[in-house]
Amino acid sequence: TGKALKLGEAGDVDIVFVHARTLEDKFVANGSGVNRRDVMYNDFVLLGPRDDPAGAGKSNSAPDAFRAIAAKGIAFISRGDESGTHQKEKEIWASAGIVPRGAWYVEAGQGMGEVIMMATQKRGYALSDRGTYIAFRKKTDLVVLRQGDRNLWNPYGIVAVHPKKHAHVKYDLAMKLVDFVTGAEGRSLIAGFKVDGEPLFFVHGKGVGH
Repeated sequence: TGKALKLGEAGDVDIVFVHARTLEDKFVANGSGVNRRDVMYNDFVLLGPRDDPAGAGKSNSAPDAFRAIAAKGIAFISRGDESGTHQKEKEIWASAGIVPRGAWYVEAGQGMGEVIMMATQKRGYALSDRGTYIAFRKKTDLVVLRQGDRNLWNPYGIVAVHPKKHAHVKYDLAMKLVDFVTGAEGRSLIAGFKVDGEPLFFVHGKGVGH
């Protein structure tokens, strides 16, 4: 998400499809994007070993779970790549009042699948979007220890790059893609995308946004 928005700000792409609402709103507010639309959502889950050495699964919230992990110094594998997932992780650490640092905190700079496998090898913890966890579930013995919190919701948005800032962008084609993705056919394709019979994403009602 972070890299995608930088490409959009530079006018190197015509459209961005991302999942970090705060950054998306900044992208629109600074004139880089226009006509943002909600598309779909899933959620984030905290993964960890089944025996849960930090006791994160007994927590009352995601920030409490993060505090428990930090207190025990159990390995936490971070995306460390300014992705939407990394942005959410940083929000949770901030809510927990913790600046994570130390040998236990590993910034991988890798994609979600690689992070899940690193956490598996280190018997540590990681924040993942549910879709990637479902796709990798047969490759890992990590389990979901925290889910369902309001602050773990993971909405995706699509935003056209603003032609007033970058006159060369293909704005008309970008808006055709926006209309398709948020229209009946696009919504049907998203809703029907499943792994092992489980949907990876859920569509918003009308593709509304700003």
